[in-house]
Amino acid sequence: MAQGVVIIPTFNEIENIEAIIKAVFALQTPFDVLIVDDNSPDGTAAKVKEMQQEFPSQLHLKVRTKKSGLGTAYVAGFKWALSHGYDYIFEMDADFSHNPNDLEKLLAACENGADVAIGSRYSNGVNVVNWPLSRVLLSYFASVYVRMITGMKIADATAGFKCYRRVVLETINLDRIKFVGYAFQIEMKYRAFVNKFKIVEVPIIFTDRTKGQSKMSGGIIREAVVGVIMLRLRKIFNRL
Repeated sequence: MAQGVVIIPTFNEIENIEAIIKAVFALQTPFDVLIVDDNSPDGTAAKVKEMQQEFPSQLHLKVRTKKSGLGTAYVAGFKWALSHGYDYIFEMDADFSHNPNDLEKLLAACENGADVAIGSRYSNGVNVVNWPLSRVLLSYFASVYVRMITGMKIADATAGFKCYRRVVLETINLDRIKFVGYAFQIEMKYRAFVNKFKIVEVPIIFTDRTKGQSKMSGGIIREAVVGVIMLRLRKIFNRL
C-alpha cells in the first residue's frame, strides 16, 4: 500500500477518468487512488471497475447512490482513507485542471513540514490557463474576500488541489463539515487554520478542463459568499 491516496470525486467524467487514473499511476512516486462516484449515468464507475482488473491493489472505488455534492464526497473519501491507514490524503479533480505531476510537489511539502499543502494558483502571480477573465477575477477576488473575513493568509483560499497529513483530518471533526462546493474548500482550510496546523502554498498552473462539463453553478458561488461569514461567526461564538 502506498503512503498516500488521491481522492477524486466524479460525476459524469467518462471522458477523463481512464486518463487521469493512468497519469497518477505513471508517476515515479507510488500513489493509490480512490474514486468517489456519485452514481454517474455515463458509466464512470463501470469504467473504474474495469480498470480495477489492471490495478487491483492501487485503485479503489466508492459509489454513492446519488449526486450529493463535492464536500460530502470528499468527507466520505477522507473517512475511508483514515480507516485504511494512509498517512497523506490528497484532493484532486478528475478533469486535468490539476496536473497529476504536481502531486509529488504537494507530497514533498508535507514531508518537509507542512500539515496542509495547497496547489495554489495565486501564490506566485496568476497562473490560470483557458479561463475567461470574468472567472479569473471571480476566483481571485473570492480569495481576497476570504482573507479579509477569516484572517487566513492564504492567496488561493478556494483551491481544491491539496494534500493533508492524516493528523489534520483526524483532528478536524469531519461530521461537522457544513458546505459542499467552494465553501467546502474554504471551510477545510479554515478548520485547519483555527487548529493551528501549518498551511503551505505550492505554486501550480491551473488549466481549465477541455473535456466534459464544469460543475460550477450560481448556487455554489452563493454558498461560498454566505458560508465564509457563517464560518467566522461560528468561530467567534465558539460553535465551529
